[in-house]
Amino acid sequence: MDIFSPHSNKSQTPLVEGIRAGFPSPAEDFTGPALDLNQYVIKNAASTFYARITGYSMVGAGIQDGDIVVIDKSLEPTDGCIAVCFLDGEFTLKSIKVEKDRVWLIPANPDYKPIEVTEDNHFVVWGIVTYVIKKMNRL
Repeated sequence: MDIFSPHSNKSQTPLVEGIRAGFPSPAEDFTGPALDLNQYVIKNAASTFYARITGYSMVGAGIQDGDIVVIDKSLEPTDGCIAVCFLDGEFTLKSIKVEKDRVWLIPANPDYKPIEVTEDNHFVVWGIVTYVIKKMNRL
């Protein structure tokens, strides 16, 4: 997982409003103000990072190999959230499941097994995923 900060390269791209997913409208194109993607996906700039995902354990949650996730380190983990976790020296992306006095890291792919976090593990929830940025047509 490549982790990089969104703050180093701010750019604005034109935002087109009102594109319908149904029948095309005969109305003219309407272009709105420029869009800074960072303003849209980042709530806490000082604690937010982007990461490129490698692997397939979260495909059932819509996160595929090569996607970019937006991670907010200031958010508290909750049951069911998707989080970047540091487990025994490695980063992993999984859903967090809390049961009484147990914590599990749950993949969204049946080919991968859940991971029980025990007292023997070095475990930190590094940040919570707030958005996924993906390329729709992979080549």
